Amino acid sequence: MTTNEKLTMLRNKMQDEGIDWFLIGSSDYHASEYVGDYFKVSEFFSGCTSDNVQLLIGRENANLWTDGRYFISAARELAGSGIELMKSGEKGVPTLVEFLRDNLKKGETLAFDGRCIDAAAGSRYDELLMEIGASLITDIDPAEGIWKDRPALPCHPVFLIPDELAGASFAEKLGKVRESMAAKKADWLMLSRLDDIAWLTNARGNDIFCNPVMLAYALIGRDSFHLFIQEDEVTDEFDDYCADRGITLHPYEAVLDVLERFSFDGPVMLEKSATSDAIYQIIANRADVVEAVNPTERMKAVKNPVEIENIKKTYLADSAALTHFIYWFKTNVGKMKITELSAAANLDARRAALPGYIELSFPTISAYGANAAMAHYAASEEDQAEVEPHGFLLVDSGGQYMGGTTDVTRTMAAGPLTAEEKRDFTLTLIANLNLLNARFLEGATGKVLDTYARAPLWEYGINYNHGTGHGIGYILNVHEGPQNIRWKFNPGQKEAPFEAGMLISDEPGVYIEGKYGIRTETILLTVPDTENEFGRFLSFLPLTWAPIDLNAVDTAYMQPRDIARLNDYHAKTFEKLAPFFEGEELSWLREATRPIS
Repeated sequence: MTTNEKLTMLRNKMQDEGIDWFLIGSSDYHASEYVGDYFKVSEFFSGCTSDNVQLLIGRENANLWTDGRYFISAARELAGSGIELMKSGEKGVPTLVEFLRDNLKKGETLAFDGRCIDAAAGSRYDELLMEIGASLITDIDPAEGIWKDRPALPCHPVFLIPDELAGASFAEKLGKVRESMAAKKADWLMLSRLDDIAWLTNARGNDIFCNPVMLAYALIGRDSFHLFIQEDEVTDEFDDYCADRGITLHPYEAVLDVLERFSFDGPVMLEKSATSDAIYQIIANRADVVEAVNPTERMKAVKNPVEIENIKKTYLADSAALTHFIYWFKTNVGKMKITELSAAANLDARRAALPGYIELSFPTISAYGANAAMAHYAASEEDQAEVEPHGFLLVDSGGQYMGGTTDVTRTMAAGPLTAEEKRDFTLTLIANLNLLNARFLEGATGKVLDTYARAPLWEYGINYNHGTGHGIGYILNVHEGPQNIRWKFNPGQKEAPFEAGMLISDEPGVYIEGKYGIRTETILLTVPDTENEFGRFLSFLPLTWAPIDLNAVDTAYMQPRDIARLNDYHAKTFEKLAPFFEGEELSWLREATRPIS
């Protein structure tokens, strides 16, 4: 079916159900950023593959909101579909709520699947519709009856992370969670976020590609723990594990029915932005709700000593694999055929050979030339570029290991570069080094730290349309909160203070549509720095050790401090990576990390 045919079928369904507008998000039942194929309903109806989508279908028109990472790719995917792209955050572009306020009329009806819209958003829509005098339907799946070959709900066996690898047992983590519940005077905690549940239980799964989580819900009481999980995912080992720890198992699909009948004997704590509107409405009708951020979020964000030690080792091995790939690329480009996919396959194979490898942490982004101007570009067998001996190849990649989750981006010169390309590469490098070397007071948030990275680009009137940094999980999601680094926060977005033990990416970039894209990403560990009469200061320790392409650097844009910082990073990179190299590769590494002046 074409996009227009799918929309026609949905509009016929809307006509039958008395619906004037249908809202479809890109999330699953757990407010996940990345989802299994079963949940890609917005992609089914629109053809847009972006991870952050709000698709609004009216009787006669359709609009799709997404963020700056996807403006270029979304425009291409929506061409000819009749769906208008709404570039979130751009001047003159209304938010979805603003659009509804202007277009939804009194007496009309808005519908969405309440299992796939979080409760915070659901409350905003409910308030808006009451203000307008419109109706709301939240118990209808737009794909039902239309998506005939819909993939099955993902279901894979659970596996366990040993306590000695996790650094803390389930009992220890649960004790801290219950302390947080008691502090909020809550008798129950409802957890829906998959990585929160995986972290707390020390269990992992394979229900989302590149995200080692299992579909599950957890309802935690003062002396009970209820886990809702697909029965086919429960291995004998996991069944025994749960029985030994007092975890009561329930069928995953029964969660709404069980909550409808559950006898809550006290207030229930939950985070509305991390809980589906369907679950929130049931609980709110049966118990007092304590609205609070999931306590598990910050607990898992601050890595414990065991996790930190394993992460350091994992990032070093991962950096060595990436640097071997860079050597292969730099010595073969222009001499053999290299495509975006063959480059990605070469790097992916190197990671897969490392001890403890599980899977990629996200599909490798390998983008040449103008394709790299799309921050989350995805090559395919039918649509990929061959790397020519000029311009840039950008590779953003990472792996899941029994010891950490990695993420790194390097942009490499494939041959001669223009003066403009060298300038933008150098400014991106300076931005990266600025943040890497930041010293800041404890309590600072990402909004403060963002200017370290953007200032060198802003001085030249250049910007990038994505955040500068995100947290990273431990054998978990490559994107993790609550910490992040960005200058612009939308209403309701978390702005969390940094503390020692948090991981953060440092990934400024420059993207010139139709020409090239540049991004340099280094993962940083937040560490104590110094304490004096002015307060306690924190700084960052790099975890990523991989050369910056000196062939792309123009020192005319660098101050002596910038050069000293680059030389220091490269000296440490050589020291750490040298044991992984020998012969010609070691000679190349020495040259690639040489000091410049």
